[in-house]
Amino acid sequence: MTSDRASVMANQEQKPLISYRSVENYFGTWESRAGYKLVLGGTRHHGYYKAGTRMPFPISPALRRMEDHLYNTLSLPGGSEVLDAGCGVGHVAMYFARKGLRIQGIDLVENHITWAQRGIKAHGLKDQVSVRLGDYHNLDHISSNSLDGVFTMETFVHANDGHKVLSEFYRVLKPGGTLALYEYWHISDDEMPADLPKHISASAKRVNKYAAMPTGELLTKGVLCQWLKGQGFTDVEETNLSENIAPMSFFFYLLGYIPYLIICFFGLQEYFVNTEAGVQGYRGLKRGLWGYASYKAKKPSNVGESSSEAGLRRR
Repeated sequence: MTSDRASVMANQEQKPLISYRSVENYFGTWESRAGYKLVLGGTRHHGYYKAGTRMPFPISPALRRMEDHLYNTLSLPGGSEVLDAGCGVGHVAMYFARKGLRIQGIDLVENHITWAQRGIKAHGLKDQVSVRLGDYHNLDHISSNSLDGVFTMETFVHANDGHKVLSEFYRVLKPGGTLALYEYWHISDDEMPADLPKHISASAKRVNKYAAMPTGELLTKGVLCQWLKGQGFTDVEETNLSENIAPMSFFFYLLGYIPYLIICFFGLQEYFVNTEAGVQGYRGLKRGLWGYASYKAKKPSNVGESSSEAGLRRR
């Protein structure tokens, strides 16, 4: 594992890639470790609820429904080779493997890979799932035109250079391959309500900073679709899932409200970024300041391209 970390660091020195130290720091805090383990059972994504649902319980079936939504978005046959770009401890990768997909997972956090490998072995899925340390800005270990699908589940926001990441996803996909991204969006500063308290916008910037989400700062509504088209992807589809995650967002709000009051009193927001995100996130979701969407795109079956299209992908 040390040699893998050295390889990732060497690639970092060659070009401006993801700040893995910031990501590790975020996922390594006791708040993140305890929260993801105790509240979400180790997963790192929202649950899916039928529109109009108010209560978030039970949590586990909602998490599986979101994974099923992603699986259906990919819509790939059994045996398809798929990259989980930011696999965490491997929950989604193993779930998809049980459905018949062959998954390659990468993650920047060493502990995540260790736990994922243990889970894969314990569930007898070593033939269907492989995981390794890796940075989705640089997928040199994966051949061009080799994968049927690529997906992220709330991990693209951690990219330092979203265009570079999408370019790598495009490269490794086979012609006709499918990309699925499940990510956050927010309205632009110009669209912010005039009466919006300054502390709310300051909170959003603080969350993006301390949760290591530099691309999250850039993903205003509609931008990701533009980026995908700019990289040469076709059949780009965006599905707004904001209402479908609202019950879980409300749960995070209730869970964090009292602790957040104490945290704000002592000025400790940067040390409890998940608590702040839970409380202010629900408030922002209700006001339409941010949302959650799935994005589906295809690599064209005809790999021929004009020089201008090639230039866009090399940005």
